Formats: sequence, structure tokens, C-alpha cells
Amino acid sequence: MLRRNTRLRREYLYRKSLEGKERLHYEKKRRLREALEEGKPIPTELRNEELALRREIDLDDKDGAVPKSLIDDEYAGAALREPKILLTTSRNPSAPLTQFVKELKVVFPNSQRMNRGGQVISEIVESCRSHDITDLILVHEHRGKPDGLIVSHLPFGPTAYFGLLNVVTRHDIKDRKAMGKMSEAYPHLILDNFTSKIGERTANIMKHLFPVPKQDSKRILTFANRDDYISFRHHVYEKHGGPKSIDLKEVGPRFELRLYQIKRGTVDQGEAQNEFVLRPYMNTAKKQKSLGA
Repeated sequence: MLRRNTRLRREYLYRKSLEGKERLHYEKKRRLREALEEGKPIPTELRNEELALRREIDLDDKDGAVPKSLIDDEYAGAALREPKILLTTSRNPSAPLTQFVKELKVVFPNSQRMNRGGQVISEIVESCRSHDITDLILVHEHRGKPDGLIVSHLPFGPTAYFGLLNVVTRHDIKDRKAMGKMSEAYPHLILDNFTSKIGERTANIMKHLFPVPKQDSKRILTFANRDDYISFRHHVYEKHGGPKSIDLKEVGPRFELRLYQIKRGTVDQGEAQNEFVLRPYMNTAKKQKSLGA
């Protein structure tokens, strides 16, 4: 297992080193293509390589023309198998946190919950890799209230760090008749207002936690971004009298997520490169919207 991980990491670092060279070569071809299309003179620094670049431009197709990045590699095999998720908590979880994680287990299909015990993060990640777990979700708390959620994609990353706010579990709702029954069917997803580059990246991380649903599934999960706060809602619906009379019921739990960091590595890699970090105390922080409009 150690040899396999070492080999995979070497391959990953090698592909990462090639990415810069491929990007530079792509820029040369793009500049030459633009000069030819607009009838401008060939840039001086490209004249020695013009013939070779022209041959490559003629042979390029739409997919091969744009170089693929490591971000494409991370979820390259996601369509080949369904996600398999491990849910765990911080050490010595309180009763509210344990209840919340039990409900998250039903929210995420194909997930299993593990008691943290005395295990360290590196051991958990190693165990996940050996059992072909695709994603690790860690839930943290402060004084009995869930306040943090970490989603780490395996084996290479990325890892997204979220703050948790306004958590309401099914257990907290007194009016049981108003609630719908908790379905375990694969859900349809609504990802609303993730329009920026970081927003698309976040939506990509979230959507790969769920398998492809059947068309007739009556379960809906909503991730709606408003001012960089992601509202999560869980509904089921029924058609009693045709398509115009839909009975929509909220199932729970409900909570808000606030993205504050994305790393290009797994949760145990402290040296991993930061892809995004929230800077809430800068002078321009109020004007900036990281995830969407």
C-alpha cells in the first residue's frame, strides 16, 4: 500500500510539472492562430517554430486544443463509479453533533458513519484510500453546535473547508406532521448561482458527492448561493392530482455553508497548495463575491 501511494504521488507530481510546459506551448499556438486569422505578422519569437506549430494546429481537435489541468484529473474517473463517502466527527462528539451526522448519513447516498475514537486524520485518510472511499467528510463543533464541515476528495484532493451556520436537524422540529418522510432514493440536485470560477469549482465538489439519480426520483436537494452563503434544503414532492398539483414538503436537515478555503490536496496534507482562501477583513471584502453574483 505504501509503495502504491508513493507511485501515485510521483505520477501526480510529474503531471503537475508537465502542466506548466503544456500551458506555455498552448499559448504559443494560440498566438500564432490569432495572427494567421487576423492577417497580422507572425510574432518575432515564434518565427523559428512556425512550421512545427502550424502542423500541430492543423492536427488539433476541439478537445486536444485546450490543455487539461490537474483539476480535470481529480474527477476524471467520477463517472465510472458511484461515490463512496465516509462520515466522521471531531473527537468526543456531543449528542447534537452525533444526531446531525446521523441525518447527514441519509442525505448523502452510499455513505457510512464511523466513530472517530482516538484515530488521527492521516490514519483515517490511509484507511479510506485502501477501501476505495472517494470522499471523506469531517464535521466539527463548538460547545455542542456543529460549526465546521470539511469535504476531502480522495486520493488526490481537492479539500474544501466550510463554516456551518443555522443548523436545524429533523430532531429539532416539533411539528412532525409538517415534515415529509426521509427518502433514501438518489436525489436530484439544484445548484443555484455558482457563476464564478470558484463557484463552479465549489459546485463541482458538491455535485460529485451524489450519484446520478433516476428520472422519476421525488427527492430534491438544493444548494443555493446568496452573498457567498450556501443554503442547503432537502425536499420531497408528490403529484396527487397531476403535474399542476405538486405537494412539496421539507424533510430536513437544513443549514448554511460558508466556504473559506479550498486546497489542492487531501485533508492530511498540510503542505498542499491553496486554491482559494477567504479574506473577510480586507477593505474590499464587502464588494467581493467569490462564488457568484
